[in-house]
Amino acid sequence: MATKYIFVTGGVVSSLGKGIFASSLGLLLKSRGLKVSMMKLDPYLNIDPGTMSPYQHGEVFVTADGAETDLDLGHYERWIDTNLSKECSLTSGKIYMSVMEKERRGDYLGACIQVIPHVTDEIKSKIRDAAKAAKPDVLICEIGGTVGDIESLPFLEAIREMRLEEGFDSTFYVHNTLVPYLRAAEETKTKPTQHSVKELLQLGIQPDAIVLRTEVPLSEGQLSKISLFCNVPSKGVFTALDEKVVYDLPLHLHEQGLDDYVTERLKLEAKEADLTRWSKWVDSFKERKGTLKIALVGKYVELKDAYLSVKSALVHAGAEVGKHIEILWIKSSTITPENVSTILKDAQGILVPGGFGERGSEGKKLAICYARENKIPFLGICFGMQLALIEFAQNVLHWQDADSAEFDPQCGRPVIDLLRGQYDGIELGGTMRLGNYPCLLKDGSLAKKLYQKEEIEERHRHRYEFNSRFKKDFEDAGMVFSGINPDSQLVEICELPTHPFFIASQFHPEFTSRPLKPNPLFYGFISAALKKSKGE
Repeated sequence: MATKYIFVTGGVVSSLGKGIFASSLGLLLKSRGLKVSMMKLDPYLNIDPGTMSPYQHGEVFVTADGAETDLDLGHYERWIDTNLSKECSLTSGKIYMSVMEKERRGDYLGACIQVIPHVTDEIKSKIRDAAKAAKPDVLICEIGGTVGDIESLPFLEAIREMRLEEGFDSTFYVHNTLVPYLRAAEETKTKPTQHSVKELLQLGIQPDAIVLRTEVPLSEGQLSKISLFCNVPSKGVFTALDEKVVYDLPLHLHEQGLDDYVTERLKLEAKEADLTRWSKWVDSFKERKGTLKIALVGKYVELKDAYLSVKSALVHAGAEVGKHIEILWIKSSTITPENVSTILKDAQGILVPGGFGERGSEGKKLAICYARENKIPFLGICFGMQLALIEFAQNVLHWQDADSAEFDPQCGRPVIDLLRGQYDGIELGGTMRLGNYPCLLKDGSLAKKLYQKEEIEERHRHRYEFNSRFKKDFEDAGMVFSGINPDSQLVEICELPTHPFFIASQFHPEFTSRPLKPNPLFYGFISAALKKSKGE
């Protein structure tokens, strides 16, 4: 069966939750036995978000094949439980760079290069490349931004053209809009939706379905009005209420007949939806009792999206043990030797996530030292592992000249270094190790106990590594290097067996956590925090 395409657009305001809706639709179609892949089309001119500040863009989500992508790909992967690839992330920057490279090579045979057809043709080509790579029954493409944004216009024109080329039965447009509730008047207003759809119609796109984001239920009269004024069948108008539990959204959309409507409209041969496992998990999620307090010590804690996958992985693991997770967002630069015990005294687990740069690193090391000396469960991720090893070198080995070459290239003992010689045989993305790499787990280690495997693969995003020439000194002092890259012998996991739970990884385990399948490191960490809360 040829791939069918679903295009998800948004109007009125940004941050409507298009990514969560698209993920919910993907989950529903997958529950009907269809193979689903997803794609994000971002209008910004950056090649990817890899060089963008977290304040600008939130977290960078890394795919298994090493692409630095928008955080929405994390939503997609978690909800449809499918690993996506570099083809699933497309930006205006990538499109224009590709067009310019072709122009320089002479591929256009001297033509005058224009947005239509050259840019739009490139967009369509990349969408079809993603379909060829994944070979799904359905490819769901979310267009970032809102209708009316200048930078979005080439993408919208491209998906308009795809209906002409692929056919009516192979393309489906879903438009997400806001129905604002005027609290003073106690009224919801449908006019913004009507204007948003009008913008789409002016671009030649007639939505097949409309999804209404609202904080209060809408009446049948309002739904009928939107159907009439927006030229969409009444069975194609759906509401997405603000959910107390976001994981309820696929179930509520299913109850409204979304997946029936989409499969019928696209003439997809699909079985009845089987949402048994998801429903049971959502029920158990709602039945959680008690709270675990986890301190997340980071540089960007005022911007929660900078740690979106970490937050999700903690929630997944918490649900597995039946507990709510209260994240104590601790800005690392505020921690001092004088206040560290006061700031962290309520934490039942301490997590130091990935990051870059020296700013705030001293506070993170103080938090790691506090966790190590006070037997509080600790999980370090990427930069968190590097700082854990520097802290160990400075406070256990008493190497006052130990540091990272990222901070001080002239330090006496560069415990963390670039170590370009150790990269032989490893393909690098730019100047970083990106994507999946294998890791062999040491017999008898905590890491192997958690993963229950000899060898694992996890995702990386970093430049610096542990300097293996110091390995024996660390081991003699009690540090166990329980995960090693079999190709380069680079350290991937370290742990302290004398501690109730002290483990850190050079990779990012949060990227592979799923609601129904928590990542083993996060599950072990939260399980240890639960024991700590019980005084065990």
